Amino acid sequence: MLQANGLTKTFPSGGDELTVLRDVSFTIPARAFVAVLGPSGSGKTTLLALLAGLDVPTKGSVVLDGADMNGLSEDARARLRGEKVGFVFQSFQLIPTLTALENVRVPLELRGTPNAVARARDALTRVGLGDRTHHYPAQLSGGEQQRVALARAFANAPKVLFADEPTGNLDQHTGATIIALIEQLNREAGTTVVLVTHDEALAARATRIIRLADGAVVHDSLEARAQ
Repeated sequence: MLQANGLTKTFPSGGDELTVLRDVSFTIPARAFVAVLGPSGSGKTTLLALLAGLDVPTKGSVVLDGADMNGLSEDARARLRGEKVGFVFQSFQLIPTLTALENVRVPLELRGTPNAVARARDALTRVGLGDRTHHYPAQLSGGEQQRVALARAFANAPKVLFADEPTGNLDQHTGATIIALIEQLNREAGTTVVLVTHDEALAARATRIIRLADGAVVHDSLEARAQ
């Protein structure tokens, strides 16, 4: 489902170059639940941006469901994300002037998805918010807002979900509930999940852990098990 091939990313820094990722390679099969683990500054978020086609590598390539991102224009990458990718972020990123139902429905309508209202209602029901569809984000708790974000991500049946510190703004109990929902949707919908986190306990919920340090892969639990 997802291949990272020798990913390197550098940025200009005071007349010099700052290398954020160094020759990162791995393959993630369909239906997997993978955690990318590392401390702040290890390159996790940069890696996620490259895997999702939000940015392009300095060297290397990303192949998402058979599509080589390097060969696509920015518009084509955006279309690919719209068709195959879902996102959940630490900051929820809901539109405050839209209800829960509208936050899920509107992206579906923009993609031309048929039966957008019914799909949005179904997605919210699946995350336990069937009775909160007409509430605005300010009327919802942090955990409920993240559930809306999850419903929005899964409503279009993405092949890959990228979750960037999805429990970072939540208390421990609420965060555990969100991760349990991600696990459930991973099992039931078969969506490949790539979870970026600095939390060891959270990463342990995944079936595979890829550990980053200083922009490089220093441990891959799949390779360790194979040895």
